[in-house]
Amino acid sequence: MSDTVIEPAVEYPPVVFTQDKIGWTAWLQPLAEVELTDRHYEALVDKARAKSAYFALLVRDPDILEARTKTDNDIFYNTKDGLPRAERELAATAASRLNGCILCASVHSRFASQYSKREADVQKLLDEGVTADLGDRWNAIVAASVALSATPPAFSADHAKRLRDVGLSDEEISDVVHGAAFFNWANRLMLSIGEPTPAS
Repeated sequence: MSDTVIEPAVEYPPVVFTQDKIGWTAWLQPLAEVELTDRHYEALVDKARAKSAYFALLVRDPDILEARTKTDNDIFYNTKDGLPRAERELAATAASRLNGCILCASVHSRFASQYSKREADVQKLLDEGVTADLGDRWNAIVAASVALSATPPAFSADHAKRLRDVGLSDEEISDVVHGAAFFNWANRLMLSIGEPTPAS
């Protein structure tokens, strides 16, 4: 891997949580599209991701990226059973809001709004933070996601009971755990290798 360091964006990075589309710049050199092999494209899963600095950096280790992307896709797109997509995205948004990952919060809050049609409540989470009152069901999902993302993790049987009390099945609780835990990890990765930038 090249040790070339990319200079930070000239414009000051966004410091406000938003549902708007924003950019991201890597601090290490991503692979250029001309450098990508068939194995790299296989690992990207979606070839369009070759244009993303984030995925073009992660594809330097194609085996890990492929496993990461297939896990991500299964958590968020495999919604035939279990938790509705909107609430999987809510879990990811809550983890990202707690961890301060502006880019991840922007992406997943947009999806949460799109699938729930509750844009004002999603924005309230971004504006007020993880203690915002979003109603019993969403409050329970956010609280569980935050507990999973805390250092050290604070998720307990009480969080699972609270989720059951607002109507979630064991399978749906598992989806909350997967969405929050995956993004707790993804936030920390993204925050350690680059920074958000204004939309290009």
